[in-house]
Amino acid sequence: MTELFSVDGKTVLVTGGSRGIGLMIAQGLVRAGATVLISSRKAEVCQRVAEELSREGNCVAIPADLSRDAGVTQLAAAVREHTDRLDVLVNNAGATWGAALEEYPESAFDKLWAVNVKAVFRLTTALLPVLRAAAAADAPARVINIGSVDGLRVPEMEVYAYSATKAAVHMLTRSLAHRLAGEQITVNAIAPGPFESKMMAFALDDPGSRAAIEQQIPLGRIGRPEDMVGATIFLASRAGAYLTGAVIPVDGGLTTHG
Repeated sequence: MTELFSVDGKTVLVTGGSRGIGLMIAQGLVRAGATVLISSRKAEVCQRVAEELSREGNCVAIPADLSRDAGVTQLAAAVREHTDRLDVLVNNAGATWGAALEEYPESAFDKLWAVNVKAVFRLTTALLPVLRAAAAADAPARVINIGSVDGLRVPEMEVYAYSATKAAVHMLTRSLAHRLAGEQITVNAIAPGPFESKMMAFALDDPGSRAAIEQQIPLGRIGRPEDMVGATIFLASRAGAYLTGAVIPVDGGLTTHG
């Protein structure tokens, strides 16, 4: 049973791995025995986090700005230089933008499309050679995209570009899963609900707002690091080898009521 959920010895890239949900995933995988490459925009922070995680296992920093095409190209090249096979790609890096409807800027759609959707597609395709090298019939290579419950339901907050791009991530996940299944590469998505992160800090740091959010969640609490780690390890291990094209809400039941 232990081997069913093992990621020991796997090589994994986690984008946006220096904070928030990406850090939760990276730390969990390091502790589970994977060699984890983390990428984030701020080189100093990325390096510091990698050094901290390396005290618990194997972690390497590869800074990159995925909002730029050149950043995606540079990251893919650096990963291919570091390893000749990539068992798991976790496309976690993302951005959000909130504003009132009639004040919502067109630039928000441009920025979030570039980071939340375009970078996912371009990085995945650029890393296909090393994903293919790791793929086998009984042990497929894995792509895990981090979407959002806001791409599954209409959010209360006015985050039009964010919810639209996360819905696009979910559809992109299904499209890539269909295309890559024959190459023994699975593609799935996790749609997180509220978790402790910089993106959610504005709401969760306020006790009143936090309590209101918790009341909306059927399980009655904010997500914890082990909730994200558990879902990721399932998809990255033998346990999730026969799953592809799925979008899994990790949201305490938030999407059960629309």
